[in-house]
Amino acid sequence: MIYIIMGVSGSGKSTLGIFLSKKLNWPFHEGDSFHSKENIEKMARGEPLTDQDRFPWLLKVHEVIQREKCSGCDALVACSALKRQYRQILLHGSRALSASSPGSHLDISSSSPDVFFIYLHGDYDFIYQRLVTRQGHYMRADLLRSQFDALEPPLNEENVLTLDIRKGVSEMAVEVEKHIMSVKPSTEKL
Repeated sequence: MIYIIMGVSGSGKSTLGIFLSKKLNWPFHEGDSFHSKENIEKMARGEPLTDQDRFPWLLKVHEVIQREKCSGCDALVACSALKRQYRQILLHGSRALSASSPGSHLDISSSSPDVFFIYLHGDYDFIYQRLVTRQGHYMRADLLRSQFDALEPPLNEENVLTLDIRKGVSEMAVEVEKHIMSVKPSTEKL
């Protein structure tokens, strides 16, 4: 089972991922570590990424997800996954890019039975205050508006668990654990 922790920058993806990784003893993959040097430099200059900037990065994260699925291990992945198309790329790789091109007749599902999204939901002002005080990260607070503008919140059909980021990390982790218990076969419970 794979959980992709998604949301805008500053929503707490890495914090929750690291916490859950320790609690569940699952590997955690930080999506930011798969960005190209060019993407990091662009964000550090205060320039929002385009779809074309993001596609190679999303395909790298897809490879990590596929590797974990093939290994049969449970894992956590942090990735902003702002748009539905980005989530489709995480699930289906380059097939999602082909399916979205004009004239394509490829039909891909909006979910995968063993992949779930954890959507960290919060309002702009709350997250902006987090980003202003955050140190040591290349994502500048003035880019947050562009992320909210691009955000397409996931739909229920996308296997999503929505968490309110005003809750504490341990409280959100309890909700994730309850979700895991509700979807894992009884022979595989925590």
